[in-house]
Amino acid sequence: MSSPSTDVAYLCWSDYVGITRCRGVPAADLPKRLEKGLGWAAAGQALTPFDDIADNPWGPMTEVRQTPRPETAVRLDLWPGTPPFHILMCDSNLNDGTNWECCTRGFMKQALSDFEAETGLALTAAFEHEFLLSGPDLPLATPFSLEAMRVAAGFTGVLAQALEAAGLEPQTVEPEYGINQYEVSSAPAAGTMAGDRAVLTREVIREVARRHGYRASFTPKPAPNAVGNGAHVHFSFIGPDGKNAAYDKSGTAEAAQVAQHFVAGLVKHLPDICALVAGSPVSYYRLGPHHWSCGYASFGIQNREAAVRICPSPDSDPARRQSGFNMELRAPDATASPYMVIGAILRAGLEGIRAKLPMPAPIDRDPSELTPEQMKELGVVALPSNLEDALARLEASPTVRQWMSPIFLSSYVSVKRKEIAMMEGKSPEEICARYRDAY
Repeated sequence: MSSPSTDVAYLCWSDYVGITRCRGVPAADLPKRLEKGLGWAAAGQALTPFDDIADNPWGPMTEVRQTPRPETAVRLDLWPGTPPFHILMCDSNLNDGTNWECCTRGFMKQALSDFEAETGLALTAAFEHEFLLSGPDLPLATPFSLEAMRVAAGFTGVLAQALEAAGLEPQTVEPEYGINQYEVSSAPAAGTMAGDRAVLTREVIREVARRHGYRASFTPKPAPNAVGNGAHVHFSFIGPDGKNAAYDKSGTAEAAQVAQHFVAGLVKHLPDICALVAGSPVSYYRLGPHHWSCGYASFGIQNREAAVRICPSPDSDPARRQSGFNMELRAPDATASPYMVIGAILRAGLEGIRAKLPMPAPIDRDPSELTPEQMKELGVVALPSNLEDALARLEASPTVRQWMSPIFLSSYVSVKRKEIAMMEGKSPEEICARYRDAY
């Protein structure tokens, strides 16, 4: 086991394509990196998930500083003979210390700040991380089975240990619907840590998988006919009294008025933010009816085919029922940075609060089973069916465009259109394979 002064610390950030990039420094040098961090070419933000870079406005000269946040530090020294897994998440800052306009963590932080300033509430959120485990010695196991857990017991046991040691508060480590598919969920985290915890959890999962000779892939669709991997987000609001301000036992579906407006804004703007929360060509193989992942901007109560749903607590105790109440967005996947996902959720919900939008009527079935007349009556609309359509919706929305700087928007769209161009002429099988390996 090494000491903290002898290992390499990785300064990490989550970019436009949801990849965790990094630079490494001797851990002993961390104190002097906390103020100014390390330089990084701004053009690196235009990287695709592959070995290509999109057209961008920065060129070879512009640099940002990847500045570590000490509260995000994770150091795991669990494997003899292997250097510790030591990472910190960074803000991308300019030389004067201000946040870079294209920093994804900054996009989330500004949305958190605006939401709290306008509502007096703090966001608390948790991601569900679905992933496919693969390796030469991993037997195929029946979905949702004890067998699936026990054939990989070394992995799942150490994973729970590692997540706990990292302070990520794991709540479930379980088998999922796909062959060798698993899911990890952690306790909700407030503020910036909601996004940080999502990135850190995925990277701890990947590290534990590597140490066992496996690979963990969070791609939205491992193969065209395979079960998809989502990154569902559960969220709620904490008031000044520390209680769940999204809950009101006398409200519609037990949602407080602010939560009703928020849900309405999220449903209304979901088609326009799909490119931010489901950000790759392969994302749209997953989104669609009958996948429990949503293909329509719709709202339901406990309805897993609704894009946005309310999850009432099953507890009869009033205090625990209030604490357990939350909402969920089911569209996101891991090709989108968690920071951009949280920022987009907050921005869309805040628009609903500002406009005092009424909560949509809940649906109790798969939206695809509704007639066109019923869809119109309930305000249910189809989500974009591919990334190009999603980008067109994003660019055409005057509301969403104002949430980010023109350079942020244009450079993000440039990266995404580069991904689309790279996949042209490839079969769905080839596309799924590329993203399975990248994520």
